[in-house]
Amino acid sequence: MGIYTKKGDTGTTSLASGRRVVKHDARVETYGTVDELQAAIGLARSFCGREEMNRELFEIENKLIPIMGELSMGAAVTVSAVTAADVARLEALIDTYDGKLPPLTNFEIPGRTQCDSAMHLARTVCRRVERRLCALAEAEPVSSDLLAWINRLSDLLFTFARSL
Repeated sequence: MGIYTKKGDTGTTSLASGRRVVKHDARVETYGTVDELQAAIGLARSFCGREEMNRELFEIENKLIPIMGELSMGAAVTVSAVTAADVARLEALIDTYDGKLPPLTNFEIPGRTQCDSAMHLARTVCRRVERRLCALAEAEPVSSDLLAWINRLSDLLFTFARSL
């Protein structure tokens, strides 16, 4: 099977439900930005030498795969890829890492290391995912747990960047 189908040459693509939409459809924009986030997290992970942090980042990357699937399904989704327990897990990670840091007294400026910079890049892409999710949620149902998880994920990425 070839990598190209030529079906998208006219500016449309298929959702997982089979429905064809324009490539700039809010749902496509949202899961495409999640895909970008996954790549940004992978980049950050490739620069970081902290085994425990890399393990957490890898788990997050794996979690983003079913999230993209959920977003590509649209109204056909019956169970979200993210639960309240997933949100609580990110909160616990944030609390653990943040508890080892001094209080924040000024703005963080990326660029101390490649890992720090890549982590901040991943954080900003995550914030874009959140904006896309919120816009999508105005038009279509989006899991409240997914919205909360993405919000916590950007906080975790910020905390990881600070801890570097």
